[in-house]
Formats: sequence, C-alpha cells, structure tokens
Amino acid sequence: MSTFQNFNLSKQLMNAIVDLKFTVPTPIQTQAYPVILSGRDVVGIAQTGTGKTLAYMLPILQDLKFSTQMSPRVLILVPTRELVVQMVENIKAFSRYKSFRVKGVYGGANINTQVQDLAEGVDILVATPGRLFDLATSRVVKLKTINKFVMDEVDVLLDEGFRVQLTNILDMLPERRQNILFSATMTEEVSTLIDDFFVNPLRIEIAPSGEPLKNISQQAYPVKNFYTKINLLTHLLAEKKEYHKVLVFVSSKKMANLLFEILEQEMSGIGIIHANKEQAYRLEITRKFDAGNIRILIATDLIARGIDLDKLSHVINFDTPSFPENYIHRIGRTGRANQTGKSVLFYTEKEEEYKNAIETLMNYQIPEIDFPDAVEINFKVLPEEETKIAVKRNRKTAPPVTPQTGFHEKSEKNQKVNEGGAYKKSDAYKHKQALAKKRAKLKNKK
Repeated sequence: MSTFQNFNLSKQLMNAIVDLKFTVPTPIQTQAYPVILSGRDVVGIAQTGTGKTLAYMLPILQDLKFSTQMSPRVLILVPTRELVVQMVENIKAFSRYKSFRVKGVYGGANINTQVQDLAEGVDILVATPGRLFDLATSRVVKLKTINKFVMDEVDVLLDEGFRVQLTNILDMLPERRQNILFSATMTEEVSTLIDDFFVNPLRIEIAPSGEPLKNISQQAYPVKNFYTKINLLTHLLAEKKEYHKVLVFVSSKKMANLLFEILEQEMSGIGIIHANKEQAYRLEITRKFDAGNIRILIATDLIARGIDLDKLSHVINFDTPSFPENYIHRIGRTGRANQTGKSVLFYTEKEEEYKNAIETLMNYQIPEIDFPDAVEINFKVLPEEETKIAVKRNRKTAPPVTPQTGFHEKSEKNQKVNEGGAYKKSDAYKHKQALAKKRAKLKNKK
C-alpha cells in the first residue's frame, strides 16, 4: 500500500501532512506526484472529493525553492472567489513549515488592497481569470516569471465564459513552463485548450465525471410540487441528530431566496449563499457553515464545484438539476477524503426526465423511498409549476364569421356608385371635354 513516506517528501512537508492527519494518499495523488515532480505537462481527470489539490500541490511545493524574487513563480487559476480563498488557506496549511508567500486575487474585492498585497512579493499566486487579467494588463503582476501553471476546475472556467481571458493569459506566460490541468469532465473545449497550449501531456484519469464516489449512499423521493418538497424537507430536517450538517441545493437564486424565507420561519441555524450575495457575506456564511455554527446551508450550484466543506452529513437536491453532471458535483460535497456521505434527491413528475438522465450518466438507478405518510401533500403551486395551455389559431380552417347585430346590409344611399361628384355634371366640365375632342380631331387631320 502506498503511503506519503513513499514520496520522499521534505521534512517540512511531511510534518505538515502529519499535522493535517493525512495518512494514505488517494489514487490521484499517488499517480500524479511523480509525473508532476518530473516537470512534464499533466492532464488530470478526477471527480470532486478525490484530493486533487494536494495531488498537484505536493510535488509543486516539494520542488519549489526559497527565493526573494518579487513576482510569482507558480500560478493557479480557479473559477470562483470562494475557491481562491479556500485554495490559499489549503496551500498555507500544506506549506506551514516553509517560507513561501501565498497570495490570492479575485474580482468583487478592492483591487487597490490586492495591489498593495502583491507589492510585498509572492511565490504562489491563486487567481480568478478576470482579476488576474486586469492586474497583468496594468503590469501589477508580471507573468513572465511563471514556471508552473495550474488550471483547476478548467471545465467550469470555460463554462463561465473565460475562454478569451484564459487564452490571453496563456499568451502572456513564458513558453518554457510546466502546464498542469485538472478537470472533472473532458469536454471538447477542454480538449481544444490542451491541444493548443500543452506539450505532450500525460493523462491521468481517476473516477471520471459519470462515476459518483462509491462511499456516497443515494436515495430519491418522488414529490408532487414545490410546497410539498418544503413539507418533506422540514420533516427530514426535524431529525437534528441525523441531519446535523446539511447542504441543500436549489436550481436558481429566486428559489433559494423563497426557500430560505419559508424555512427561516420554521427553524433556526439556516444560511443561504448564491451569486447575488456580497463577497464578504458569502465568505462569512461559508466559514460559519464549515465550522458548524450553521446547520443548514441553502445554495445554488455556485458552490457545487471545488469547495471543500468538512464532514457534511447530507447533500439534499431540493431541485433535480437539468444537467446530470451537476448532480455528480453536488453530491461530491459529501463523502470527501474517503469519508461516508449521504445524498437525497427530490423530484417531481416534470423533473423525472432529469432524474433518468442522471441515472443514465451514472449507470446506476437511485434507490427510491416511499413518500412518508406523516408528510402533508400541499396542492398549492407556484406560477412556474402551473400548466399553461397554448391556444393556436389555424387561419386556413378558421370558420367563417357569422353576421351579428353589428353587421348589416348597406343602405340604398350607400349602394350608389361614385360618379365623380357635382363637377362632372357641370357645364364647365362638359365644355372642357368637348374642347379636348375637337383638338384631337384637328391633330389627326394634320
């Protein structure tokens, strides 16, 4: 069996691993470590919760030497602000016994504060593409000193529309560098990016997109509608010992707000997070939930990828995601680092096709649980749930209009033909016409 001792890590890194209570490396960590350490380009396809961050950071930290250089030598791009903050914290924990300067930059925060922070020097820079591009084009950050470039959750980076910024950033980097890419899915766009910028990369694939982690138990409830889902959710959450740390995923910001407003009246210890919440609030609510100060967190897919939340008891899919890959990413928030996890899916009749697509992707049928008798079925529906019947008019076969009281035959006066008015009956008009005929005859004689 492979252990971290087999990696021949420096004493400082090994001490940090022991402090973090990591004992056995995951498959992606075991396979990626020697390849990344060799300096070769690497493409890692690994499902969330498999230890990707440590898989590429351990060899990078092992190889990185102390330097007083002010500009960064390692650049890591991630799709969200939450991931930047988490990544910086993780890297600092991994390298706590080394003297590396780790900084993070992201949009939605004061750029001047970040400029001042970077002016103190940085070894490892974690960034979102938009803010990094702004800092690089204004020459606050020099990218020509980068020798290791990492793109994490690259499929999300491309889905979020960062393709142009990614290309521009890649063009700013030195030609001689090591490229490391990690993604949960290998899309056509990801493949094109690899072909354009990577040099003979080695591909490592562990638990690809359609394969959920085997340590996550899954179950599904058929539910009539939104308000019945709330009754079922309230029923489940009443078991505080069982559901002691729950992440509830919904499909939209609007639904998240509505669910939060209703549940807040029923119970305490609830938080909410989505893209419309301010950055400081998002970071604070995530910290409180991770620390156990909040029992239930309602969220959109904003935090379905990459965010490492400690020891979740359950992930509840209040809405069935329309993209089956999102289900895999959602339930991957639990059952992390070889821990066991539990996932619950609510689905209505309209959402059944999404559930079927998820099961097809996983090649697994989610066990279905009978709807509890103790839960009341609420027949109230949201406007979005109402069945709208579209009435189409076929002009070719439309029946003829039957005259009603508003239709009548023209009066005798109105049936007369317009003869040109009084002028055509006058002597002046007749004289003019006779004169014209006379002139025509004289012209013909000539």
